[in-house]
Amino acid sequence: MYEIKDIKNLLGTFVLIKIFHKDQKAGLKAISEAFNEISRIQNLMSLYYEESEVSRLNRDGFIKRISEDTRYVIERAIYHSEISNGAFDITVLPVLRLWNEKRINNEIPKRKEIKERLAYVGYKSIMIEKELVGFQRSGMSITLASVAKGYAIDRAIGILRRNNINHGLINAGGDIGTIGGKGVDIPWRIGIRDPSERRKLIASVEIFDKAIATSGNYYRSYNDIIDPRKGLPSKKLISSTVICEKAIDADIISTLFFVTGIKKGMEIFKGKVKGIFVTQKGEVFNYLS
Repeated sequence: MYEIKDIKNLLGTFVLIKIFHKDQKAGLKAISEAFNEISRIQNLMSLYYEESEVSRLNRDGFIKRISEDTRYVIERAIYHSEISNGAFDITVLPVLRLWNEKRINNEIPKRKEIKERLAYVGYKSIMIEKELVGFQRSGMSITLASVAKGYAIDRAIGILRRNNINHGLINAGGDIGTIGGKGVDIPWRIGIRDPSERRKLIASVEIFDKAIATSGNYYRSYNDIIDPRKGLPSKKLISSTVICEKAIDADIISTLFFVTGIKKGMEIFKGKVKGIFVTQKGEVFNYLS
Protein backbone atom coordinates (compact mmCIF):
# COMPACT_ATOMS: atom_id res chain seq x y z
CA MET A 1 0.00 0.00 0.00
CA TYR A 2 1.21 3.47 -0.89
CA GLU A 3 0.44 6.53 1.21
CA ILE A 4 -0.50 9.15 -1.37
CA LYS A 5 -1.38 12.74 -0.50
CA ASP A 6 -1.63 16.24 -1.86
CA ILE A 7 -2.55 19.71 -0.52
CA LYS A 8 -4.26 22.57 -2.35
CA ASN A 9 -5.54 26.00 -1.37
CA LEU A 10 -9.31 25.75 -1.78
CA LEU A 11 -12.46 26.72 0.14
CA GLY A 12 -10.58 29.54 1.85
CA THR A 13 -8.17 27.14 3.54
CA PHE A 14 -5.65 24.39 2.85
CA VAL A 15 -7.28 21.12 1.82
CA LEU A 16 -5.37 17.88 2.42
CA ILE A 17 -6.35 14.66 0.69
CA LYS A 18 -4.59 11.53 1.93
CA ILE A 19 -5.27 8.00 0.75
CA PHE A 20 -3.75 4.52 1.00
CA HIS A 21 -3.85 2.58 -2.25
CA LYS A 22 -1.96 -0.22 -3.97
CA ASP A 23 -1.64 1.65 -7.28
CA GLN A 24 0.17 4.99 -6.98
CA LYS A 25 -0.83 6.22 -10.43
CA ALA A 26 -4.50 5.36 -9.90
CA GLY A 27 -4.36 6.97 -6.45
CA LEU A 28 -2.98 10.24 -7.80
CA LYS A 29 -5.70 10.26 -10.48
CA ALA A 30 -8.38 9.79 -7.81
CA ILE A 31 -6.97 12.65 -5.72
CA SER A 32 -6.85 14.93 -8.76
CA GLU A 33 -10.49 14.21 -9.58
CA ALA A 34 -11.49 14.82 -5.95
CA PHE A 35 -9.77 18.23 -5.98
CA ASN A 36 -11.52 19.08 -9.24
CA GLU A 37 -14.86 18.35 -7.58
CA ILE A 38 -14.02 20.54 -4.59
CA SER A 39 -13.06 23.34 -7.00
CA ARG A 40 -16.37 22.91 -8.85
CA ILE A 41 -18.36 23.30 -5.62
CA GLN A 42 -16.28 26.32 -4.66
CA ASN A 43 -17.05 27.95 -8.02
CA LEU A 44 -20.77 27.46 -7.41
CA MET A 45 -20.95 28.65 -3.81
CA SER A 46 -18.14 31.08 -3.02
CA LEU A 47 -18.99 34.66 -2.06
CA TYR A 48 -15.67 35.72 -3.55
CA TYR A 49 -16.51 34.74 -7.14
CA GLU A 50 -18.75 37.31 -8.83
CA GLU A 51 -20.35 34.71 -11.08
CA SER A 52 -20.88 31.99 -8.48
CA GLU A 53 -24.51 31.02 -7.98
CA VAL A 54 -24.44 32.43 -4.45
CA SER A 55 -23.06 35.78 -5.64
CA ARG A 56 -25.64 35.98 -8.43
CA LEU A 57 -28.45 35.12 -6.02
CA ASN A 58 -27.31 37.82 -3.60
CA ARG A 59 -26.93 40.37 -6.39
CA ASP A 60 -30.13 39.69 -8.34
CA GLY A 61 -32.37 38.32 -5.59
CA PHE A 62 -33.14 35.15 -7.55
CA ILE A 63 -31.76 32.47 -9.85
CA LYS A 64 -34.09 30.84 -12.38
CA ARG A 65 -32.05 27.71 -13.01
CA ILE A 66 -30.00 26.86 -9.96
CA SER A 67 -27.79 23.77 -9.88
CA GLU A 68 -28.87 20.67 -7.97
CA ASP A 69 -25.80 21.12 -5.76
CA THR A 70 -26.57 24.64 -4.58
CA ARG A 71 -30.26 23.88 -4.20
CA TYR A 72 -29.51 20.83 -2.06
CA VAL A 73 -27.12 22.79 0.18
CA ILE A 74 -29.67 25.58 0.67
CA GLU A 75 -32.42 23.06 1.44
CA ARG A 76 -30.20 21.24 3.94
CA ALA A 77 -29.41 24.55 5.62
CA ILE A 78 -33.12 25.45 5.80
CA TYR A 79 -33.89 22.08 7.37
CA HIS A 80 -31.49 22.82 10.23
CA SER A 81 -32.89 26.35 10.51
CA GLU A 82 -36.36 24.92 10.98
CA ILE A 83 -35.45 22.35 13.63
CA SER A 84 -33.43 24.95 15.57
CA ASN A 85 -35.98 27.77 15.27
CA GLY A 86 -33.49 29.94 13.43
CA ALA A 87 -30.37 29.34 15.54
CA PHE A 88 -28.73 28.43 12.22
CA ASP A 89 -29.59 30.74 9.33
CA ILE A 90 -27.69 31.26 6.07
CA THR A 91 -29.40 34.65 5.57
CA VAL A 92 -27.31 36.11 8.42
CA LEU A 93 -24.84 37.61 5.92
CA PRO A 94 -26.06 41.26 6.23
CA VAL A 95 -25.35 41.16 9.97
CA LEU A 96 -21.98 39.46 9.48
CA ARG A 97 -21.00 42.19 7.06
CA LEU A 98 -22.00 44.86 9.57
CA TRP A 99 -19.74 43.35 12.24
CA ASN A 100 -16.87 43.02 9.77
CA GLU A 101 -17.29 46.65 8.64
CA LYS A 102 -17.14 47.84 12.25
CA ARG A 103 -14.15 45.66 13.20
CA ILE A 104 -12.01 47.37 10.56
CA ASN A 105 -12.25 50.52 12.70
CA ASN A 106 -12.18 48.63 16.03
CA GLU A 107 -15.82 49.51 16.62
CA ILE A 108 -18.87 47.57 17.78
CA PRO A 109 -22.20 47.93 15.96
CA LYS A 110 -24.90 49.94 17.70
CA ARG A 111 -28.18 48.27 18.60
CA LYS A 112 -30.01 50.36 16.02
CA GLU A 113 -27.59 49.27 13.29
CA ILE A 114 -27.99 45.60 14.25
CA LYS A 115 -31.77 45.94 14.28
CA GLU A 116 -31.71 47.47 10.81
CA ARG A 117 -29.66 44.58 9.42
CA LEU A 118 -31.80 41.95 11.18
CA ALA A 119 -34.70 43.14 9.00
CA TYR A 120 -32.95 41.31 6.13
CA VAL A 121 -32.42 38.06 8.07
CA GLY A 122 -34.90 35.20 7.94
CA TYR A 123 -34.61 31.78 6.32
CA LYS A 124 -38.40 31.63 5.90
CA SER A 125 -38.10 34.34 3.24
CA ILE A 126 -36.08 32.05 0.95
CA MET A 127 -38.40 30.71 -1.74
CA ILE A 128 -37.65 27.52 -3.67
CA GLU A 129 -39.80 26.48 -6.63
CA LYS A 130 -38.38 23.74 -8.83
CA GLU A 131 -35.21 25.28 -10.37
CA LEU A 132 -35.90 28.78 -9.07
CA VAL A 133 -34.47 30.07 -5.80
CA GLY A 134 -35.04 33.63 -4.64
CA PHE A 135 -35.70 36.02 -1.78
CA GLN A 136 -39.12 37.32 -0.79
CA ARG A 137 -37.58 40.52 0.56
CA SER A 138 -35.25 42.91 -1.26
CA GLY A 139 -31.83 43.34 0.36
CA MET A 140 -31.46 39.75 1.61
CA SER A 141 -28.31 37.71 1.01
CA ILE A 142 -26.91 34.36 2.06
CA THR A 143 -23.59 32.82 3.00
CA LEU A 144 -22.89 29.10 2.69
CA ALA A 145 -19.66 29.34 4.68
CA SER A 146 -20.91 26.89 7.31
CA VAL A 147 -22.35 24.45 4.79
CA ALA A 148 -20.48 24.40 1.48
CA LYS A 149 -17.16 23.18 2.87
CA GLY A 150 -18.79 20.09 4.34
CA TYR A 151 -20.73 19.45 1.15
CA ALA A 152 -17.56 19.78 -0.94
CA ILE A 153 -15.88 17.20 1.29
CA ASP A 154 -18.81 14.80 0.88
CA ARG A 155 -18.73 15.16 -2.89
CA ALA A 156 -14.97 14.60 -2.99
CA ILE A 157 -15.32 11.54 -0.74
CA GLY A 158 -17.82 10.20 -3.28
CA ILE A 159 -15.29 10.70 -6.07
CA LEU A 160 -12.62 8.78 -4.13
CA ARG A 161 -15.04 5.92 -3.46
CA ARG A 162 -15.90 5.69 -7.16
CA ASN A 163 -12.17 5.36 -7.81
CA ASN A 164 -12.05 2.31 -5.50
CA ILE A 165 -10.36 4.13 -2.62
CA ASN A 166 -11.11 2.23 0.60
CA HIS A 167 -8.90 4.22 3.00
CA GLY A 168 -8.88 7.98 2.71
CA LEU A 169 -9.15 11.28 4.56
CA ILE A 170 -9.98 14.82 3.46
CA ASN A 171 -9.16 17.66 5.83
CA ALA A 172 -10.38 21.14 4.86
CA GLY A 173 -9.23 23.44 7.62
CA GLY A 174 -10.51 21.17 10.40
CA ASP A 175 -13.62 19.87 8.61
CA ILE A 176 -12.80 16.22 7.97
CA GLY A 177 -14.36 13.39 6.01
CA THR A 178 -13.05 9.83 6.00
CA ILE A 179 -13.35 6.59 4.05
CA GLY A 180 -12.90 3.47 6.14
CA GLY A 181 -9.95 3.70 8.50
CA LYS A 182 -6.25 4.30 8.09
CA GLY A 183 -6.04 0.54 7.62
CA VAL A 184 -8.41 -2.42 7.75
CA ASP A 185 -8.58 -2.37 11.56
CA ILE A 186 -6.85 0.94 12.20
CA PRO A 187 -9.07 3.99 12.79
CA TRP A 188 -8.32 7.55 11.81
CA ARG A 189 -7.21 9.37 14.96
CA ILE A 190 -8.26 13.02 15.01
CA GLY A 191 -6.91 15.44 17.59
CA ILE A 192 -9.18 18.14 19.05
CA ARG A 193 -7.23 21.30 19.81
CA ASP A 194 -7.51 23.31 22.99
CA PRO A 195 -9.16 26.59 21.81
CA SER A 196 -7.19 28.53 24.44
CA GLU A 197 -3.82 27.01 23.58
CA ARG A 198 -3.58 25.76 20.01
CA ARG A 199 -0.53 23.57 20.57
CA LYS A 200 -2.37 21.43 23.11
CA LEU A 201 -5.04 18.79 22.53
CA ILE A 202 -8.07 18.46 24.77
CA ALA A 203 -8.99 15.07 23.29
CA SER A 204 -8.55 12.72 20.37
CA VAL A 205 -11.23 10.69 18.63
CA GLU A 206 -11.07 7.54 16.52
CA ILE A 207 -13.36 7.33 13.52
CA PHE A 208 -14.18 4.99 10.63
CA ASP A 209 -16.27 6.21 7.68
CA LYS A 210 -17.38 9.33 9.54
CA ALA A 211 -17.06 13.10 9.31
CA ILE A 212 -16.02 15.53 12.03
CA ALA A 213 -16.13 19.34 12.14
CA THR A 214 -15.18 21.99 14.68
CA SER A 215 -16.53 25.51 15.06
CA GLY A 216 -14.63 27.94 17.27
CA ASN A 217 -12.23 30.85 17.50
CA TYR A 218 -8.99 28.93 16.94
CA TYR A 219 -7.57 31.25 14.32
CA ARG A 220 -8.87 34.67 15.34
CA SER A 221 -8.88 37.01 18.33
CA TYR A 222 -12.67 37.44 18.19
CA ASN A 223 -15.72 35.26 17.72
CA ASP A 224 -17.47 35.82 14.40
CA ILE A 225 -20.15 33.16 14.79
CA ILE A 226 -23.25 35.31 15.07
CA ASP A 227 -26.55 34.30 16.63
CA PRO A 228 -28.82 35.12 13.65
CA ARG A 229 -31.80 35.71 15.92
CA LYS A 230 -30.09 38.47 17.91
CA GLY A 231 -27.40 39.74 15.57
CA LEU A 232 -24.80 39.33 18.31
CA PRO A 233 -21.71 37.07 18.62
CA SER A 234 -22.56 33.82 20.35
CA LYS A 235 -20.95 33.53 23.79
CA LYS A 236 -22.10 30.11 25.01
CA LEU A 237 -19.11 28.08 23.76
CA ILE A 238 -15.58 28.64 22.51
CA SER A 239 -15.34 25.30 20.71
CA SER A 240 -17.91 22.91 19.28
CA THR A 241 -16.86 19.61 17.66
CA VAL A 242 -19.37 17.08 16.33
CA ILE A 243 -19.18 13.73 14.53
CA CYS A 244 -21.73 12.83 11.84
CA GLU A 245 -22.18 10.47 8.92
CA LYS A 246 -21.83 13.37 6.46
CA ALA A 247 -19.48 16.34 6.55
CA ILE A 248 -22.24 18.76 5.51
CA ASP A 249 -24.18 17.90 8.67
CA ALA A 250 -21.10 18.03 10.88
CA ASP A 251 -20.30 21.47 9.42
CA ILE A 252 -23.80 22.82 10.10
CA ILE A 253 -24.37 21.18 13.48
CA SER A 254 -21.04 22.28 14.97
CA THR A 255 -22.04 25.87 14.15
CA LEU A 256 -25.58 25.34 15.42
CA PHE A 257 -24.33 24.04 18.79
CA PHE A 258 -21.98 27.02 19.03
CA VAL A 259 -25.05 29.26 18.93
CA THR A 260 -27.51 27.22 21.01
CA GLY A 261 -25.14 25.88 23.64
CA ILE A 262 -24.92 22.25 24.73
CA LYS A 263 -28.24 21.79 26.55
CA LYS A 264 -30.45 23.27 23.84
CA GLY A 265 -28.44 21.58 21.10
CA MET A 266 -28.90 18.18 22.73
CA GLU A 267 -32.64 18.86 23.06
CA ILE A 268 -32.88 19.63 19.34
CA PHE A 269 -31.13 16.41 18.36
CA LYS A 270 -32.60 14.38 21.23
CA GLY A 271 -29.16 13.63 22.66
CA LYS A 272 -28.06 11.73 19.55
CA VAL A 273 -25.21 14.04 18.55
CA LYS A 274 -21.69 12.92 19.42
CA GLY A 275 -19.16 15.61 20.14
CA ILE A 276 -16.86 17.56 22.42
CA PHE A 277 -17.71 21.07 23.58
CA VAL A 278 -15.75 23.71 25.46
CA THR A 279 -17.54 26.47 27.37
CA GLN A 280 -16.46 30.06 27.89
CA LYS A 281 -15.21 29.00 31.35
CA GLY A 282 -12.94 26.38 29.78
CA GLU A 283 -15.07 23.42 30.88
CA VAL A 284 -14.85 20.44 28.52
CA PHE A 285 -17.96 18.31 27.94
CA ASN A 286 -17.41 14.97 26.24
CA TYR A 287 -20.41 13.36 24.51
CA LEU A 288 -18.58 10.73 22.47
CA SER A 289 -19.97 7.62 24.12
